[in-house]
Amino acid sequence: MADSDWNPELYQTSHSFVWQYGRELLALLAPQRVERILDAGCGTGQLTAEIARSGAEVVGIDSSPTMLDQARKNYPDLHFELADVAALEYREEFDGVFSNAALHWVKDAGAAVASISRALKPGGRMVAEFGGRGNVQRLLDAAGLALESLGIRAAGSLNPWYFPSIAEYASLLERSGLSVTYAALFDRLTPLEGGEEGIASWLAMFGGPFRDSLGAGQWEEFVRRTKQHAAPHLLREGQWLADYRRLRVVAIR
Repeated sequence: MADSDWNPELYQTSHSFVWQYGRELLALLAPQRVERILDAGCGTGQLTAEIARSGAEVVGIDSSPTMLDQARKNYPDLHFELADVAALEYREEFDGVFSNAALHWVKDAGAAVASISRALKPGGRMVAEFGGRGNVQRLLDAAGLALESLGIRAAGSLNPWYFPSIAEYASLLERSGLSVTYAALFDRLTPLEGGEEGIASWLAMFGGPFRDSLGAGQWEEFVRRTKQHAAPHLLREGQWLADYRRLRVVAIR
């Protein structure tokens, strides 16, 4: 998404589940006091701070200046840099690269994996979780139907995400010199914050590419129609759910 589409305040107040689920991933990283860790796609910095509490030296990177501005306000003592994970300038500098809910935003996944591999020291590890094959498929189907009903054709081309299978992503990792030691694809049906407005909030946060395709005054109608199509699958007793499917990987250089 364009940087103007990111809303750090909305991210922190209504989408805290993104980093809260990431705390479980930190157990796989198990950062140590003597290590240097890169948090790739750090967002507003909550998990960067968790890594720092272990005593490890941590650098948080993100491609969004607005998210980094918020991260620096949240944690002024930590080190954050504006960087593209697919074009990192680091060479064998990190014991670990950690990434939570970020790599599905990188369409050039091969370049990102190669860049991460170069940033790792020999023996260093990559620990990542992001959207996998089938992630938010029900929600995207509903959004696609809503767009088509508003005259937007080829709605699938607006999808800004990369959701790979285990085999697809493992192949990319191995081609970049990383040995996969763990990989899992699993469902995580996730309650959205905001009650009956949960799906509207989710679209406001992450649906920038859909918004850009709509004419003036069409956004509210798009949200209404998306909710209508999604409700039979994702609305339960007034609570909206997102049909997340996550790919979790650990790989060693």
